[in-house]
Amino acid sequence: MMNSSSITYSNPILPGFYPDPSITRAGDDYYLVCSSFEYFPGVPIFHSRDLVHWTPIGHVLDRISQLDTRSSNSSDGIYAPTIRYHEGTFYMITTDVRGIGNFYVTATDPSGPWSDPVVIPYGGIDPSLMFDEDSKVYVTAQQGADYDSHVIQYEIDIATGEALTEPVIIWNGDGGPWTEGPHLYKINGLYYIMSASGGTAKEHREIIGRSSQPFGPFERLPHPILTHSEMDSPIQFLGHADLIEDRYGDWWAVFLGVRLIDSSYTVLGRETFLAPVSWNEEGWPLIDNNEGTVKLGMSVPRLPGFTPEPTLYGRDDFEAEVLAFTWTFLRNPAQGSWSLSERRGWLTLRGQAGNLNEAGQVSFVGRRQQHVRAEWSTLLEFINPALGEEAGICARLDENAHYEIIMRQQEGQKVISAVLTVGGRTQVVAEVPTTAERVYLKIKAELTDYSLLYSLDGQGWVKLAAGAAYSLSPQAVDGNGFTGVVIGLYATGNGTISSEPACFDWFDYHIL
Repeated sequence: MMNSSSITYSNPILPGFYPDPSITRAGDDYYLVCSSFEYFPGVPIFHSRDLVHWTPIGHVLDRISQLDTRSSNSSDGIYAPTIRYHEGTFYMITTDVRGIGNFYVTATDPSGPWSDPVVIPYGGIDPSLMFDEDSKVYVTAQQGADYDSHVIQYEIDIATGEALTEPVIIWNGDGGPWTEGPHLYKINGLYYIMSASGGTAKEHREIIGRSSQPFGPFERLPHPILTHSEMDSPIQFLGHADLIEDRYGDWWAVFLGVRLIDSSYTVLGRETFLAPVSWNEEGWPLIDNNEGTVKLGMSVPRLPGFTPEPTLYGRDDFEAEVLAFTWTFLRNPAQGSWSLSERRGWLTLRGQAGNLNEAGQVSFVGRRQQHVRAEWSTLLEFINPALGEEAGICARLDENAHYEIIMRQQEGQKVISAVLTVGGRTQVVAEVPTTAERVYLKIKAELTDYSLLYSLDGQGWVKLAAGAAYSLSPQAVDGNGFTGVVIGLYATGNGTISSEPACFDWFDYHIL
């Protein structure tokens, strides 16, 4: 018998912009998916056996027939996926906001390939699937907006996506705005409806109800099962949870949260956390209702298995034939805009007409920022760019907020420039002339700012400029900002396709 609290792990289990987690189990294996919004491929998927260490195994939506984000605005695209496993098949259901709406795809191997979308007829966002013991399949989805948000449910034919019943309202939440992210479970003979409420900020919380019937009526637990809304905790905005039972019969929850800087903002976005679930004597699952049990350092009696900690950071020399699963494109990449084979051992980008200030196709390949103190560097070869062509390394939140250090052509003179875009206003804040064909570029993130640096020899670094971290946080966005910072290599022709390719020899992610 293991001693109580004998195993420790760290939260978040997926640091950086990995929000809206959903989890399923197939035997001793666990699979987790997250929202991807405007980035492509869509819906990153991870594997684990211990629920703590997660290895990326691919993306669910990896071709344009499944997901077309070419014109998606920032924080549009893919919202809140749910993954389920049933009788040998994996199902992922989600919303392509302002695209094809709600749909699901299937696979027998979670690493893919996944099917083309099966579009379903009803619901706003955040659909979920529930496979009942009588072979009926239910879609449970959010509908409405703000304080009018509620949850609808209907039965479908899982082979075709056809609705077999009309949608009915089954859950109105707890009176707060944005009743969303619903999941229906059947546990110990009862149906539990669980959803988020309060919006995805300070008042975010997870609430739950139960019934003897899948369509209710549902008795609501009077208080949240998960929130830190009244706590001075380093982890805030908790909610949007999914439950899983492990092979020992222990229950767990994955959910989103943020780690705030100065109690006000985060550049990392909403991250994925893990906590054990306890069941009280009345049969309700409880996680953390302002009790402080969700911590950065967790202690539990046991985990369901063992997974080696994956190596996800360090240098990518671009020697592989395919990009590692930690990389993401900004929207679907244009044909011919990138290559690993054009020049072996290099990532080649060819700038497109679109640039970082536009909601269109941009030559941008990036990695989520997962640490508030880190630096990212690269060696860029950009031999003879034409006027208007530029390439470099960028810290991006959205079209209106990004910092980059670049090489570009300016009136017959090649320059290295530091560019800050804040609140939609772009400024070249520093630049130096150069005749170099190769330049080392670096972005260094510290707690409150980003530094933009260059080097001609890879040894001595010159800091050209710095920008405030707050300006790249979702909290600085006017309206909805659902993502976090992504560090990217990019190129643009600023109105035309570039004649000169930008070649990157490597990319290094170094944790400070």
